[in-house]
Amino acid sequence: MGRFEQWQVFVEVVARRSFSRAGEALGISKSVVSRRVSELERRLGVKLLNRTTRRLSLTSAGEQFHLRARALLQDMQEMEQQAVDAQSRLDGSIRIAAPLSFGYRHLAPALADFVDEHPGIELSLDLNDRQIDLVSEGFDLALRIGELTDSSLIARTLARIRFVTLASPGYIERHGQPRHPADLARHDGLYYAHLPPRKQWLYLEGLQQKAALPRQRLLANNGDFLLRCAEQGLGIVQTPTFLGREAIDSGRLCRLLETFEQPQTALHALFAPGRLIPRRLRVLADFLQQRFGDCPDWDQGLFC
Repeated sequence: MGRFEQWQVFVEVVARRSFSRAGEALGISKSVVSRRVSELERRLGVKLLNRTTRRLSLTSAGEQFHLRARALLQDMQEMEQQAVDAQSRLDGSIRIAAPLSFGYRHLAPALADFVDEHPGIELSLDLNDRQIDLVSEGFDLALRIGELTDSSLIARTLARIRFVTLASPGYIERHGQPRHPADLARHDGLYYAHLPPRKQWLYLEGLQQKAALPRQRLLANNGDFLLRCAEQGLGIVQTPTFLGREAIDSGRLCRLLETFEQPQTALHALFAPGRLIPRRLRVLADFLQQRFGDCPDWDQGLFC
């Protein structure tokens, strides 16, 4: 067994915090993974991992060895990747996790154009608004909107995400139009289940963000569903412009509180830590950033 294979197995075990998941990633059995780590420890004469039935942790020697081994492996991968990058054709599979509504409305046409440019790419998509574990679930790339909570992931900003407050003409006729965020307290609100209320009804007053909460009329975990309910006159909705733009242009929904600025967030591409980002993923991220950018199609004429 060569040193490279032992180092590779050890680094993968640390990254995935599991012998079995490391084996799945490398295409070998859990017993082979365990044996290669043990052989590495015997050859070095030091214990690298503390093993229990519940968890794995690095020893002091293991921490130092992991830092150097990972860096050396990355250098070797970069040398190989540079040779691969010299090829003109982009090949391989990409497994992507993305938000449902954004994926359906905007990612699908973008990926269709990307694959048209690079026919050697095979795509696999999981469209879901839940927070996925990029490493343990085996995704190459995740698209996320909003605040990033996992600082270990490699993140790249692809586009700005802006918000609007909307209601149907029928709702406004029956209930009146709020003139100030404080007026929302007298109105019915449609709430998005994946965000705390005080993070989705925000308006800027000077440098401060202040929440203005309407009465909760409906709670749902999908933005498209909330938008349809708003069109039916159930209440006021706070929605990203990538969802609401079509309804605004058609007149099905009207903008409210236009003079009050709302905080922006971003669309991010996330990559697993501790490894070289393959060229096909970097090219895809470049493509999406150019496609969406600071002023995507859905914001033109509204904000830029």
